[in-house]
Amino acid sequence: MFSKSFCAAIDGIDAFIVNVEADVSDGLPSFDLVGFLGSEVKEAKERVKTAIRNSGYSLPPKHITINLSPADVKKEGTAFDLAIAIAILTASGYIPNDYLEQTLFIGELSLDGKIHRVNGILPLICTAQKQGFKRCIVPKDNAKEGAVVSGIEVIGVENLSLTVELVSGMMTILPEFLDVTSLFMEQEERNTLDFSDIVGQVTAKRAIEVSVAGQHNIMMIGTPGSGKTMLAKRIPSIMPELSFEESLDISKIYSVSGQLDNNRVLILERPFRSPHHTITQTALIGGGRCPRPGEISLAAHGVLFLDELTEFDNRTLEVLRQPLEEKVVTISRLHATYTYPANFMLVAALNPCKCGYYPDRSKCKCSLQQIKQYIGKISRPLLDRIDICVETIPIAYKELTYGKSNESSSIIRERIKEARERQLFRYQKSGKYFNSQLSPSEVKKYCSLGDKEQKILEQAFTSMNLSARAYHRILKVARTIADLEGKDSIEKHHLIEAIGYRGVDRKYWGEV
Repeated sequence: MFSKSFCAAIDGIDAFIVNVEADVSDGLPSFDLVGFLGSEVKEAKERVKTAIRNSGYSLPPKHITINLSPADVKKEGTAFDLAIAIAILTASGYIPNDYLEQTLFIGELSLDGKIHRVNGILPLICTAQKQGFKRCIVPKDNAKEGAVVSGIEVIGVENLSLTVELVSGMMTILPEFLDVTSLFMEQEERNTLDFSDIVGQVTAKRAIEVSVAGQHNIMMIGTPGSGKTMLAKRIPSIMPELSFEESLDISKIYSVSGQLDNNRVLILERPFRSPHHTITQTALIGGGRCPRPGEISLAAHGVLFLDELTEFDNRTLEVLRQPLEEKVVTISRLHATYTYPANFMLVAALNPCKCGYYPDRSKCKCSLQQIKQYIGKISRPLLDRIDICVETIPIAYKELTYGKSNESSSIIRERIKEARERQLFRYQKSGKYFNSQLSPSEVKKYCSLGDKEQKILEQAFTSMNLSARAYHRILKVARTIADLEGKDSIEKHHLIEAIGYRGVDRKYWGEV
């Protein structure tokens, strides 16, 4: 007898439907699994047979063949166990075919028939909903995560026997329900880090505001203890709140990575990822034997903070160059190619030398050769991909003790929202969201300059020995500064400020 159930498999951060076909026929007793399977799927044969037996069902001594289609795409993971078991039990006469037609089955089986959680539930259910399925049967521990998706029933089950009773019509289990709106409201009350905590650093705070408004990459350079890390950690607090669509996009990435559970079913805040400088290339950009998203994808729609930038391995930093330009990262393997998002804002921090006090020669004892070797770890191509470079200066005692009150994150965030709304309106027909995403042709169209501004930029281009990439980035930053002021055109002071953000890196990398 033939039967078919449905499952789904992860493809990058998306998914595709898998038809699980079962045939139970006369012949020598055997159990064959086919369909271009990974090692975890091949092992499902023993898990499924034992789980069925320990759940109180007996398999006939017949020839059992399971095919996972499409057969030209490799299947990895353990999420197919439940669908395989249901297909076999249906072909063996334990379950009627009616319920299986518009139902997706996802879950890993233990030997005693319990159903364990799996990674990637969110993209799997999103795909099922788009394909017109009415319901998904998932592990109980994944049910809340799956309930984030509207328009499809998500039912959590604990074991195989309970699932058989459900699909046979012998019992009813109510679909999981999740109030997403209340989750977002609760999250607003949890935010504690605020820009009002920052004393001084007026220039650095202004540079950060500009970088967030246009989604520009920024690098902070300064002495130890001057507040670089403190500033970076508060950047998400001035970013506009996540929309539900953005939250769902980020949550898919975290779901595939296994970083969601019943206590955290949806990413509600802008990601802030701060990997240690010993991180490998694979962990940073993604990949592995079974490719998974890396830190740059986990930071999507948020911040990737690289503290002590010069301590990172040179080769690790250089792999960032292409994702910073293209906003995606492509991982190629023998049997498949995976594309992950990389639309993050890069925030880097470093000391100017090994001791951290250059160019203050009263404190810095490093030789010019040592300084050159230390900051020379950051290549010029990587520097050109950083739009804004700003210095953080040591805080005076009087500022710490008697400093005036500072703007809160909410005030800064409102200005940034207005600037981003201007960008959205301007680029609504081009599919772009931020000034930082403009191509050279779009820079020419949207960042035009007057005669005075042209002369200023020409002088800066020659005297600072800028590259074509740096030239375009100055214009994009100037466009963002103008947006923060509500100006339709780039004016002289906007351009001068943008050029100033390119002067700091020339100060350090040019002197040595």
